[in-house]
Amino acid sequence: MTKYDQMEELIKLNRGYLFSSAVEKEGISRTYLASFVKDRKLEKVAKGVYVTEDTWADRLYILQYSNPKIIFSGETALYLNMLMEREYSDIVVSVPEGHNGSRRRERGVIVHKERISVFGLGEIEIKTNYGNTVRAYNSERCICDMVRSRSKYEVQTYQSAMKSYMKRKEKDLSKLSQYADKLGIRDEINKYVEVMV
Repeated sequence: MTKYDQMEELIKLNRGYLFSSAVEKEGISRTYLASFVKDRKLEKVAKGVYVTEDTWADRLYILQYSNPKIIFSGETALYLNMLMEREYSDIVVSVPEGHNGSRRRERGVIVHKERISVFGLGEIEIKTNYGNTVRAYNSERCICDMVRSRSKYEVQTYQSAMKSYMKRKEKDLSKLSQYADKLGIRDEINKYVEVMV
């Protein structure tokens, strides 16, 4: 198998994406990669990330790949969890305290720094609209975060997300309560649960 064939295989495996880190793991030099990218007319969508002409660039997937520590949160996570009807207006991510988010902020991403004790609470792997897997907070954590930062959400978004969650058969109220405890909002969450369930 030639080096070009190996890179074609990587593109197939990654559904139209080619990552320079994966190419390097195969022992292929950057010179071959540069030639392949040019010959194949691949588009560079981020540092070390290329897509084929017929692949829709998935911004969330690319951002996750480039920043493995981030977890999608806020409206972005609400949307991924199908708790919002319209698409998010901004990409929102959470990072642990001490993590520098300035590069992402420069690219228009909203970055929330979280205490280490709660960072990752409710983290799941979830598919984007393009079928790629990213890390995001689950429905219960989304609801808790929304209640914690109510003023940051539009009233319509807040109400529809809350109603959508409470109507779900697969909601986990005990998990919601555990998260609320850890996040210091148990009383507020209990009020919603009593009214809406």
